Amino acid sequence: MADVRTLTAAVPDSPPAHTDAGDEGYSTKLKFRHLTMLAIGGAIGTGLFLGSGGRLAEAGPSLALCYAVCGIFAFLVVRALGELVVHRPSSGAFVSYAREFMGEKGAYAAGWLYFLNWGTTGIADITAAATYAHFWSAFSTVPQWALALVALSVVLAANLISVRYFGEMEFWFSVVKVGALVVFMMVSVVLIATRHQLGGHTPGLSSITDHGGIFPSGALPMMLVMQGVVFAFAGVELCGVAAGETENARKVVPKAISSIMWRIGVFYVGSVLLLSLLLPRTTYSAGESPFVTVFNKLGVPGAAGLMNLVVLTAALSSLNSGLYSTGRILRSMAVAGSAPRFAERMNKGHVPYGGILLTASFGVVGVALNYVMPKTSFEVVLNFASFCVLATWGMIMICSLLFWRRSRRGLVDRPAYRLPGAPYTQLVTLLFLLAVLVLVCTGDGLGAGTAMALPAVAAALIGGWFLVRRRVAALAVARGSGSPGRARG
Repeated sequence: MADVRTLTAAVPDSPPAHTDAGDEGYSTKLKFRHLTMLAIGGAIGTGLFLGSGGRLAEAGPSLALCYAVCGIFAFLVVRALGELVVHRPSSGAFVSYAREFMGEKGAYAAGWLYFLNWGTTGIADITAAATYAHFWSAFSTVPQWALALVALSVVLAANLISVRYFGEMEFWFSVVKVGALVVFMMVSVVLIATRHQLGGHTPGLSSITDHGGIFPSGALPMMLVMQGVVFAFAGVELCGVAAGETENARKVVPKAISSIMWRIGVFYVGSVLLLSLLLPRTTYSAGESPFVTVFNKLGVPGAAGLMNLVVLTAALSSLNSGLYSTGRILRSMAVAGSAPRFAERMNKGHVPYGGILLTASFGVVGVALNYVMPKTSFEVVLNFASFCVLATWGMIMICSLLFWRRSRRGLVDRPAYRLPGAPYTQLVTLLFLLAVLVLVCTGDGLGAGTAMALPAVAAALIGGWFLVRRRVAALAVARGSGSPGRARG
């Protein structure tokens, strides 16, 4: 494989023809170490630390195979986004690219679907944080909705300071998450090698072979948890959003993206395999992090509490990243007229606080959901967020495909750092995303129930476009970057 430095050496320094007004006003305070850890942290969050418990109980060890398959497609998505970033770094990320290749209607749809993605993911994060807090007896009597509100308030306050503080916070959040996983994996290997007892059970292959094998209930459960696994990878696109505030983005982003694949293999597939070898799948549950379950069974004083603190950090990190990215996306949309003007505002720290506050207000819905249905709120929002992740990834691949088509016509030049196998890679990924969507919609349980909300979401998007299209058209004409006809579409 060619060295990344060689691939990026041919990238021209001159700015591309297309510009996005939403990129103005930001400071480039993020450095390579920030972006690298953001790429790791974006792929390690609530979906692994909490969601894998329930999915292990359902699908058993086959969950590792599910993570491997979804991880490959997640890498292809972020690699496609990386090519677009090298083409033109933008804080508007794929919304800005949708505007360039699909017009304002495409940017409008991509932006609001992404907002729903992280809005619902934020609800899952504060729900997870509240669930983790209940692990300690000091918080066991505090209502779950109150803990969710505290988590939202703390992260919101931290996110509004400046991008530099955000970068440092995410850097150390990611260090904690990665460090905890490394320690867990090292401890797990020792436990398996020494056959140390865990709650009366001996770790090893018997944890799999004596409890139904790799597919304890057949292949269908593995396929049905696919949407939850896709949700676990939500956030891999964050390094693309952060590119607009990163020094030397065209050189830094490819380096960060190129290392994601092996991290996915080690941390996701490796962790699930070790969890399967340590304890039978029936030991795990949706209500507790599987990592906490293991350390509880280990019986080391304070170990389970320490791991619970780590997974709580992961939930807060994911929420922090979601507020960061949606704030930038909403500002890009607001400048174009497809989001409220309030989302365009920035503070002295070059933080788009309007969009961040708008996203945080959506989190209040999560607080209410934790009040009404504390037992099932995480799974409900996880299923809905998974639909939004599928839509976001789909929009990224469509933008990549349109970019490839435009390059074939000689209208743009593809950078040396590119998605391999185009256009077949994009088409196969889109088919995979469609297959997951159909699988969820035709299944039973919360996923199928959530699918019934999709027509309402589509109707809201269409109705919203008719409300904003005149303003979008007027702003496009004022910028000299479009025509009323194209904006109205």
